[in-house]
Amino acid sequence: PFDWVMSAIWRRLRIVTTADYFKNRYNQSVATLYACLAIVILMQNIGTMLLGSGRVFVAVTDGQIPFAVSVIGMTVLFVVYGIAGGFVAAAITDVLQGVLTIILSFLILPFAFSIIGGFSGLHEKLAGAENDLFSLVAPGEITVFFIFMATLNGIINISVQPHQIPIAVACKTEMESRVGVTYGIFIKRICTVAWAFTGLCAIALLPKLDNPDHAFGEIVKLVLPVGLVGLLLASVIAAVQSSCDALMVTASGIFTRNIYRVYFEKNKTDKHYLFVGRLSSFFIVAGGLLFAFLMPNVIAALELFWKIPALMGIPFWMGIVWRRANPASVWVSFIAATSVFLSCELGLFKLSLPWEMVAYLTAGLIGAIVGGLTTKPQQKEQLDLFYKNLNTPVDKIEYLETDNM
Repeated sequence: PFDWVMSAIWRRLRIVTTADYFKNRYNQSVATLYACLAIVILMQNIGTMLLGSGRVFVAVTDGQIPFAVSVIGMTVLFVVYGIAGGFVAAAITDVLQGVLTIILSFLILPFAFSIIGGFSGLHEKLAGAENDLFSLVAPGEITVFFIFMATLNGIINISVQPHQIPIAVACKTEMESRVGVTYGIFIKRICTVAWAFTGLCAIALLPKLDNPDHAFGEIVKLVLPVGLVGLLLASVIAAVQSSCDALMVTASGIFTRNIYRVYFEKNKTDKHYLFVGRLSSFFIVAGGLLFAFLMPNVIAALELFWKIPALMGIPFWMGIVWRRANPASVWVSFIAATSVFLSCELGLFKLSLPWEMVAYLTAGLIGAIVGGLTTKPQQKEQLDLFYKNLNTPVDKIEYLETDNM
């Protein structure tokens, strides 16, 4: 229900990038703040993808393909066709790569279950392991509170994921947007179930595995025939490329549109901006590579992926539901949430992940309310236009002066 409702709202914002929302609802300073954070988010996302896939290659090849070689090789592939073809290339290649990703999700299970002996064999092999492996919660780690906070944090930060709104906006109609976003999420959740069972099979077949990041690659090597190992590695490459190329194009678009054109060269030709976007792609991918080599493991990278977007999540939602929210409230909210986040990350406060989420989200909410109530409201005309658009479906082609959005 959330995706079904929000996809229409995202489309009604009538924007090109998510930074445009913050400019339309607040002002240019807030849009610039978000644009800078969005580029960092996308770099970190690219780094996480490369980190996980690189660890798979190391495990499958027993280190014959080093981590650095696999990561740089995959990077060269998606950078070349992403820069050459832009968003169109990303969309076309993602169709085939999406199919390969689904194959990747389910390919291991038949072979693993045949070795284990089906679900009954899986239960037998895991009988001596933790009793909560088949439970939705894990006492001490993934508790009900953990699930609740991770879900709430995800709902808050999903709209400020830089690539999320452009996906909904790219559809021709609101119904296409609703169907595409909602059912796309459902397909991902089905794949997630397959990944969970693959993890259980890895625990059963590789009980002494030291590095969890190598679990997927090790079980691939153990259960699949040689030819299918190659297909699965191709699927891994496809999964990485289908995400990283879109993230790269999105980041370069945000930089070009919301930073370069605003502060450096406003009235240049499309060819000039295309060149700047392509050039910025190299620096964005370099930042992603830096994340891939610096992050200690995939879990740490994933947790960072959850946290960073949420720092601007509160201002996004306050802009939707509260007319009193203004640029000052955004800055106070962001500074408060970021201060708490950095304090936790630097070890000044020792909090578990869900309580850290509570801390920075609460700080951001309080900051937004205090900032909004103690400073001057925005002009009524600007707010009226914003909320009019928000309540007006985009049922036909609209021609907007996007340069002034």
